[in-house]
Amino acid sequence: MDSLFSLRAAPAWFLVLPDTDAAAPAARAALPHATRRLHHPSGRPWLIGRWAPGTATCGGRGRARIVVIGDHAVSPGEAARAAAVAESPAALDRRAAAWPGSFHLVSSVAGQVRVRCGAIGVRRVHHARTGAAGDAVTLACDRADVLADLIGAPLDERRLAVELLTPDMLHPLSGQPLWRGVHTVAGGHSLTLPPCGAARETRWWSPPEGEVPLSVGAAALRDALGAAVRVRTRGRDLVTADLGGLDSTAVCCTAVRSGTPVVAYTVAQHDALGDDVHWARRTIDALGAVVAVDGGGPVEHHVVPAEAVPMTYDGLDALDDVLDGPSPITVDRNRRMCLLELAAARGSGLHLSGLGGDELLAGTPARLHALLPGHPAVALRQLRGYTAKYRWPRRRVLRALGDRRGYGSWLRRVADHLTDPPPAVDEPLLDWAVPPRMPPWATPDAVDAVRELLFAQAPSARPLGRGHGEHRELAAMASLSRTARYIDQISAAHGVTFAAPYYDDQVVEACLAVAPRERITPWRYKPLIVEAMRGTVPESVRARATKANATFEEEAGLRAHRAGLLALCDQSRLARLGLIDARVLRAWCARPLSAELESGLLHPTVACEVWLRSRRTAPAPAGP
Repeated sequence: MDSLFSLRAAPAWFLVLPDTDAAAPAARAALPHATRRLHHPSGRPWLIGRWAPGTATCGGRGRARIVVIGDHAVSPGEAARAAAVAESPAALDRRAAAWPGSFHLVSSVAGQVRVRCGAIGVRRVHHARTGAAGDAVTLACDRADVLADLIGAPLDERRLAVELLTPDMLHPLSGQPLWRGVHTVAGGHSLTLPPCGAARETRWWSPPEGEVPLSVGAAALRDALGAAVRVRTRGRDLVTADLGGLDSTAVCCTAVRSGTPVVAYTVAQHDALGDDVHWARRTIDALGAVVAVDGGGPVEHHVVPAEAVPMTYDGLDALDDVLDGPSPITVDRNRRMCLLELAAARGSGLHLSGLGGDELLAGTPARLHALLPGHPAVALRQLRGYTAKYRWPRRRVLRALGDRRGYGSWLRRVADHLTDPPPAVDEPLLDWAVPPRMPPWATPDAVDAVRELLFAQAPSARPLGRGHGEHRELAAMASLSRTARYIDQISAAHGVTFAAPYYDDQVVEACLAVAPRERITPWRYKPLIVEAMRGTVPESVRARATKANATFEEEAGLRAHRAGLLALCDQSRLARLGLIDARVLRAWCARPLSAELESGLLHPTVACEVWLRSRRTAPAPAGP
């Protein structure tokens, strides 16, 4: 295989180099595969890579330069003003806090390079050390595979074993780069690359305290989501958008209000109980009347027939997307890409999604741990509501709420029970996370590798947030933001930017600032977005409390594409690495499976297998 596979095949990436001559070998290796470059004030190479026109803005003042890369509206003049304060990272961060959108922020000041990732995980930063001991340097990159190929890092089978876990929300192990010596900067942190010596991570963002009343937070969310959408739609002749559930409806209606022409797509479902089409048509009918009075862009609506959309597991044997890690999105890849391909054919360069709204807006009952001491009456009322709604056994609820063991203890418990059956469907959602499990076809070596990593992490691991609830929400957002990132990596090859504005820093900040006792409740469905969308989403649909799912499509896909699943068992790359028993996997795939209870165990394994194969089969992108 080509040792620089990802540099050649990935449609978009950027590499950040420290301001030193020792970085020259890395620059020379990367430059033949890049279409763009920027330089330090010293004249040395600074950023090298491929990025779309209009996504990067650079500004300088004196011995400082900054570049903003992603979805933003930062002008060269504003970038220059930000560079004037860049010698103080805190001052630069304060200035950048006013910028809507989703972006990386990179600065070069007097030889010190700083790379800032996003608060959650859509804008990730990876780093690795390379070079001889005396001339070793740290490189940073937005893609782990590009960085790994550039330095010749070998695959880390232990990290790949972690990716077999279900669900994939095991902080700090899930979603890490799959190469030895390549590391990821934690969300809400920045990475500083000195001319020599080791790089260091520094926290720049922490979740807000969560004390804002719902009414105030709703106004802040409306403003933040409006800015997130406008920063993407500005100057465009047309954009496309999902129009399905409540979250995507809010984004679509916000886009219409921005004045940009919107083409909205709703996927019909085979399940008669799927009501997205009904609500989407009500939305469009009401929007037409509202826009005629209050103004806004024209909106065009298309219902995609259920039979025109691929089922889950479609085309697994032909996928060759260039991703920098395996993603469970693989099993639904063709299903999800159906709309993005329609967007590209319609001439759209931007597709707006509601992805991320569930984790951010619905929250988690695990917040009751923190709510109980300060607001016992509210906590007990909500607890009764959740217990009745989800039919939780009361003894388990009381046991979970009384469990005061820390996060490290939870990791050790996960390690001890990796091969147990999945938790019961009525298990209270009050622990640090749903305990992940290894699939039945994982080999003892794979299980031992994950267990060893867990035991090694347990003594020092810290939760992502203050308490069970905040950690659980942030872990879920980290997982889904990786999904958004992978979808964008796929759609980039089609010339379409996939946008998930719910994961913009300002939107996340606005939501998490709201008091959890008002934002999260069993009595109302996503009250924060319902209140925020007054005057934006038509009244007849604003308080919708239903949510469709694709369980039917998954079960039908299992039947229709079983041959493709079985083919993955033949010449399995995971089996060659000693991570799975292909015979057990084949036997599992050959029998009937429940989409609700069993097939989810398949998703990570399919993702890993397809990803390993795509590393050898994906073509290089056309053009420069």
